[in-house]
Amino acid sequence: MRHVQLDALIPAEQATTVFDSVRRWERYPDLAPHVNKTTVHATYPEKNASSSWELHFRSGLLRWTEDDVFAPERGEIRFEQSDGDFDSFTGTWTVTQRGDDVTVRFDADFDFGIPSLEGILDPIAERVIQETVAWALTGLFPTTRLSGDVDLTEPAAVGA
Repeated sequence: MRHVQLDALIPAEQATTVFDSVRRWERYPDLAPHVNKTTVHATYPEKNASSSWELHFRSGLLRWTEDDVFAPERGEIRFEQSDGDFDSFTGTWTVTQRGDDVTVRFDADFDFGIPSLEGILDPIAERVIQETVAWALTGLFPTTRLSGDVDLTEPAAVGA
């Protein structure tokens, strides 16, 4: 099982605004170069929300459909793959007000279920997922400050 994490600070913003923007999956193809396509089947306030994703991955596409659970009162979005290329894929977005600023934390765990290829596939998938979240946040909120070692200077590396 591989873990992906990204922490970000969005200065001078409101958590409700950030939460409402982050959950707009249909915008992600315009925000993140790795995202080929998103289809929102149902979204907040629907109880049974779901979305389908296609990300550029290696020389093809990484596809999955996820069940999405939105809890704005906790600033939390949970997702779990219901169908797709991963053996398992689950995660959480957490949006928290910190004074005048907002913190966003993205955590996900995935497994392709192919032990012989995990050394090749997992690091690439981890990078693509992390960069997708980073591109989306910085696209939605240009003043976003990312923690860690995320390099968004080469969108041409989408298929690598």
